[in-house]
Amino acid sequence: MSSYCVIFPGQGSQNAQMLSSYSESQVFKQTIEEASDLLGYSLNDIVNDETKINKTEFTQPLILATSVAMWRVWEEKCNILPKSGAGHSLGEYSALVANGWISFKDCIELVNLRAQYMEEEMSGIKSGMAAIIGLNREKISKLCSTLSNDKELVEAVNFNSSQQTVIAGHLALIENSIEKFKDEGAKLVKIIPVSVAAHTSILRKCSERIYKLLKNKKFSSPKYPVFHNIDGKSKDSEAAIINSLSAQICSPVEWMKTIENISSLGVKAFVEIGPGNVLSSLNRRINKALDSISIENFNNIGDAVELISNER
Repeated sequence: MSSYCVIFPGQGSQNAQMLSSYSESQVFKQTIEEASDLLGYSLNDIVNDETKINKTEFTQPLILATSVAMWRVWEEKCNILPKSGAGHSLGEYSALVANGWISFKDCIELVNLRAQYMEEEMSGIKSGMAAIIGLNREKISKLCSTLSNDKELVEAVNFNSSQQTVIAGHLALIENSIEKFKDEGAKLVKIIPVSVAAHTSILRKCSERIYKLLKNKKFSSPKYPVFHNIDGKSKDSEAAIINSLSAQICSPVEWMKTIENISSLGVKAFVEIGPGNVLSSLNRRINKALDSISIENFNNIGDAVELISNER
């Protein structure tokens, strides 16, 4: 095996061009059609509908399908197996399809329900998320604890790099706390346009529902390990993977720790497979010595193959 890792983005990476950038690939188009048939609606229609592309119940299946479609194109173009994989939040599911642990069909069905459950749990709650730049995780977590009360909460949910942490919770509390984070030293606090407080304790019941779904699925032996959001480590049993996936919904994403653990094993090259290039950008902030490339565009695949070939 070669010394490279595949990484898959999560919700927030969707864009109107995410399907058209691979329009010349037959395997890509077939995968999107397969997903559309399983979901009962056209993903091409979702991409072209501004009211739906950013709605969680559509966004999550859309990103999963697009990422797996790109992965299948990657397999056609590159015959070098990754040493490991990882995915940011929803991207963890894409990573587990890519390494063969779960089938695409089962995963589409699972993610479709995951998105619906998250929307249901957030029904009647005005929630949101915000990215905080330039303030360390300890200060952010402490301030979140201080700001939360019996009626509203805000929690640190994505530890993306030493300089970027995402918070989530009740939207009014987040909006009213922006200046408090700046007073503590944050350079920027930016509201993220999502309607779900992902990875907060609000979603505990959703976590339990996903656990029950996973316990009734059949899985296969993975081709290589996937490192999980919950603690940045790979798992060596079906039970451990199920526990990690279900707990992930209401627990922080330890992305920085994940990349540090993978790179500590000698992995230097990362190929981001899916829409956007958010993770490649984060990797450069985590460790400038890492080589990261995104294949969000079909034309980038040749450069990515050359990159990982040089790492063999």
